Amino acid sequence: MQALQGVKIVDLSRALSGPFCTMVLADLGADVIKIEPGPTGDMSRTWGPFDRGVSTYYLSCNRNKRGLCIDFRNPQGLAAIQRLIDDADVVIENFKPGTLESMGLSYDVLSARNPRLIMGSINAFGTDGPMSSWPGFDQIAQGYSGLMSLTGFVDGDPTRTGTAIGDLTSGMWLVTAVLAALLERERSGYGQHVSTSLLASLVGLLSVHGQRYLSLGDVPRRTGNAHSVIAPYGVFQTLDGPLNLAPITSAMWGRLCVLLDVPALPDDPRFATNEARVERRDELKAILESRLKTRSKRAWTELFIEAGLPAGPINTLDEVFDDPQVLHSQLTRTLMHPTLGALRQVVTPVFSATDAAEPAPGVSQRPPPLLGEHTLEVLREAGFDTASINALLAAKAVYQDTSNSPAMASGQSTETAQ
Repeated sequence: MQALQGVKIVDLSRALSGPFCTMVLADLGADVIKIEPGPTGDMSRTWGPFDRGVSTYYLSCNRNKRGLCIDFRNPQGLAAIQRLIDDADVVIENFKPGTLESMGLSYDVLSARNPRLIMGSINAFGTDGPMSSWPGFDQIAQGYSGLMSLTGFVDGDPTRTGTAIGDLTSGMWLVTAVLAALLERERSGYGQHVSTSLLASLVGLLSVHGQRYLSLGDVPRRTGNAHSVIAPYGVFQTLDGPLNLAPITSAMWGRLCVLLDVPALPDDPRFATNEARVERRDELKAILESRLKTRSKRAWTELFIEAGLPAGPINTLDEVFDDPQVLHSQLTRTLMHPTLGALRQVVTPVFSATDAAEPAPGVSQRPPPLLGEHTLEVLREAGFDTASINALLAAKAVYQDTSNSPAMASGQSTETAQ
């Protein structure tokens, strides 16, 4: 799906939340120009683990972008950024509130020059309020939002999720806001400043738990991998590892007991009702696992699915990426990276029935850019002449990668624009 072809986005963000947002927009067809601060670039380039010297963290969220490297502290560099934004549809940033204003790149300044501009911002706790100046990281927001209080076992510590869900969710919320602002601009002719925060993004995910408190004043407890009000439901050990099992109706509960060769359990007063099973969930789990440990998680899954019982193995990532359904659904794609070669990546999981199996001619499928890989290319497109570009290079206001350029391959220097 390339619905955003023709939309130009200047990406000033770094780390994960903003770059994830702009990668999704780029995967939807937008021309995303990633501007990294010179001379070292996005901080995520230094975060391991590394694939032959390249950060896998950086690789995970910067596909399909063109990369510039500009010194944000150099007045000439800031002027170049402003000129690029003048011709953009959207600018994305995730600095602390007030940072863009200090650089002369506030939305008021930028929109006065470009009234159709949409700015999308992500911050930690909001653009104003008593905690708006606090620095924010994903795990801090997971704890502050209450999400961690719902995650983990009742007798253990609150637990963060295995992925940076605050960063990723805020990026997804901002994608939604940007798409809505682009649609609104078609009606009004004007852009707007849209934003979200790590805190707001995670509070927005509290869903049933949040409503439970707001309606009943009930503060939910952690229940580990068990469902708070249904049993049996959750993680159970098999012969070779854990699986998820969710027989949520009385009929499913009865079929499960038949399959596990414990047909008397539904009539046992200890387990005759869901309420009784919830009360004695640990005792019930031990009985069920004594049977489940006689077969593998895959064998049990196949039997359960055939019987109409929701179940599935808990896969490790090596199992995930070799799984026949994952492979059939094409949830990874291989791009050619200039230094790493074939680079397999997780796709943006948005599909259209009209999409061809391969990208249409002219649709970009770029690997994450090298630092400053497209600096000269983008500046030329923006109308900078050779003398202006060379002046910026000489002042170290901008940087151009020289490791993989045609000029280097032909023996020419790329320290100046030709």
